Amino acid sequence: MTAVQRSLDDLDRSLGLLEKDLDASSLDMRRVRTDANHLRESFALLRGTRPVDRPPVEKVTIPDTPYDASLWSGAEDDEGLGARDRRAP
Repeated sequence: MTAVQRSLDDLDRSLGLLEKDLDASSLDMRRVRTDANHLRESFALLRGTRPVDRPPVEKVTIPDTPYDASLWSGAEDDEGLGARDRRAP
């Protein structure tokens, strides 16, 4: 039961990401979302409970400003980028 619930939660998160890339109001996307909701409701009936309210997703703001270049200095050797004085084979 736990694995199925986890899979349904993963499906819901994946659909949320897909809706960001596609038109969430398109007929096909609404059908997929409706089918996923039916799966969640059917599983809740199978478990003998009603669907659990999902907590709100925490949004993380990523700034548009460029990264500080000093973050990358000296990282060539230990980040798999190669050393400055050598070439790749």
